[in-house]
Amino acid sequence: MTGNYRKWPMILFLGIMTAPIILMYFYLFLDTITNSPPGSLIPNELTTEHWRFLWMTIPGRPSIWVATWNTFLFASITTLIVLVISSAAGYSLSRLNMPARSFFLGGIMVLHAFPTVTLLIAIFLILQMLGLYNTLFGVIMVKASLELPFGIWIMKGFYDTVPWEIEMAGIQDGATRFQVWTKLMLPQVKPAIMALGIFSFLAGWSEFILPLVLAPDNEVQVLSVYLAALIADDNNFDMALFKSVGLLYVVPVIIPFVFFQNRLMNIYSGGNKG
Repeated sequence: MTGNYRKWPMILFLGIMTAPIILMYFYLFLDTITNSPPGSLIPNELTTEHWRFLWMTIPGRPSIWVATWNTFLFASITTLIVLVISSAAGYSLSRLNMPARSFFLGGIMVLHAFPTVTLLIAIFLILQMLGLYNTLFGVIMVKASLELPFGIWIMKGFYDTVPWEIEMAGIQDGATRFQVWTKLMLPQVKPAIMALGIFSFLAGWSEFILPLVLAPDNEVQVLSVYLAALIADDNNFDMALFKSVGLLYVVPVIIPFVFFQNRLMNIYSGGNKG
């Protein structure tokens, strides 16, 4: 009982600090389903007008469902590529005696620290040469490539924490290196795979600069670019509409984060062995 009483001051403090944020989100939602008189913050009527983008296309913008589908594809395929390549590369760096292994690991960290914005012009020219500019596939490849250094380093750290005895037992039983990796090693690093998958999906879902520069066309537009175009439209600016689209944008990532936040935090607890 004494321990519970000691927790109350911290719980009260966190509750007070969090309350304004919760109230702001509540008012944000309330503002999207009501209308208020000019100059007043108190709503006077309910309305679905601000959610009209769900059943009609906003002039000059693609269908919201096209943008949502593009965003889901962008985040999902990026996540799949990062998981597959990071899992294989991390295992190789952790377990195999590769030439120039230390140099490769150092290069990964440099790539992860390199600012993305400084590469935009070079990436733009490369995609144009390959015929992938203004395509969803092209921007997915770019985003996955930029996320891979972090993913590889994280997976390598988690593989380092797996005892060698597990792998040696599989090899002594006649398993191939591939079987050892898929059947023995991958199950041992499931927390890392889940955490990296969630992190990569969130990074893909929230990406703005790359789709804006490399895939601006309406047919391949993602929700972040859709939102930016709404607020930049001076002729038909509608703040309530912008808020409603913003809520649609954040809800699909808030829900998984609430349920999987513990696994997301596990991404920083991988091994530190060299």
